[in-house]
Amino acid sequence: MIQRLQRRLREHPRTVDVAVAASVFACSFPGSVLTLPGRHPEVPWWPGVLLAGVSCTALLWHRSRPRTTVTLTIVCAMAVTALGYVLTVLLLGPLMVALHSLAIRTDRRTANTFTFTGIALLVGTALTVGPSDEPLAFKLIGPAAWLLLPTSLGTASRLRGAYLEAVQARADHAERTREEEARHRVTEERMRIARDLHDVVAHHVLLANIQAGAVARLLRTRPDEAERIVGELIGTTASGIRELKATVGLLRGADDQDQPADAPPGLARLPELAASFNAAGLDVTVTSEGQPHPLSPGADLTAYRIVQEALTNVTKHATATSAEVRLAYSDDRVGITVTNGGRPALPSTTAPDSGYGLIGMRERVRSVGGHLRVGPCPEGGYEVATELPLRPHGLESAAVR
Repeated sequence: MIQRLQRRLREHPRTVDVAVAASVFACSFPGSVLTLPGRHPEVPWWPGVLLAGVSCTALLWHRSRPRTTVTLTIVCAMAVTALGYVLTVLLLGPLMVALHSLAIRTDRRTANTFTFTGIALLVGTALTVGPSDEPLAFKLIGPAAWLLLPTSLGTASRLRGAYLEAVQARADHAERTREEEARHRVTEERMRIARDLHDVVAHHVLLANIQAGAVARLLRTRPDEAERIVGELIGTTASGIRELKATVGLLRGADDQDQPADAPPGLARLPELAASFNAAGLDVTVTSEGQPHPLSPGADLTAYRIVQEALTNVTKHATATSAEVRLAYSDDRVGITVTNGGRPALPSTTAPDSGYGLIGMRERVRSVGGHLRVGPCPEGGYEVATELPLRPHGLESAAVR
């Protein structure tokens, strides 16, 4: 009920201003006839009411022109003081409302300046042209107390409103930040899945294409060899389907999260990866130096994908028939080097900074805090070298599920 009333009052500010002005004007009638105990009115009531009417009319513009409103109400209050009326809250009501509005809508310095100026003018008028037999307390303490009160309340209201706006602004900023962070994480996850799909499709489709071509060539002349390659082709496509299911499975909804997903590949599957290239005519040798240490899930997957992409590029773009994968473990890092002894068939596509596969390599390595170097070897051939941290890095953006 109270909130509904407050909402309606905020929606009709002009009605509120008219009601306040009318209420303050109604208080001017008893205020214009109020005198000190034992004394009779020395001035008629109507000049005070008339001046109060002018002040209350000025209150109708206190929202748009608060300084002008305060100035007019101060002038009217000075006139009331000069006529000899007792300065009570009933006659100072218009000036108090104007000062409260000014304190809410301006800064503290402006509100204090107008307030102390009004106090000085009213006290000066009361001391110079006011009734000489009026107690000094009414001339000094009364105006100061009644004018400082609305200014203090208005300043407090303004500060509280500013505080609430700041709190709301911080809450809005936090909400926007959460939304932006969520969108950023979604984008990173999509890029990671896109890189996985690129690596999986490029590797298995290339091998399947090479095996299918070999079957087509050997089907009539060497059917036994063609049958063996068909069996390898079935294994290649089955492996590709499994990896595609594991990658696309990350996009499943919440209803499917209870279904077990295949474990992501890692360095433990390098022998299997190397053997898969035999059917494509590439002999891959895997060697290891140092004491092997387990990698974080993100780094382990990155290491596997780097080797997979490098060997796929050798098969696609080079004339080499052999490649070597070297793993070098240290206390906190693992170095991975993939080299081949042939010449790149398409140098433009294997340049260090071109090709979606190599771009994906760099993004993967950067995401786990590693370094990547791609380029020709001095003794011939091509080399892909990277160093990855063994422990999780702060930039590792995706947890392997």
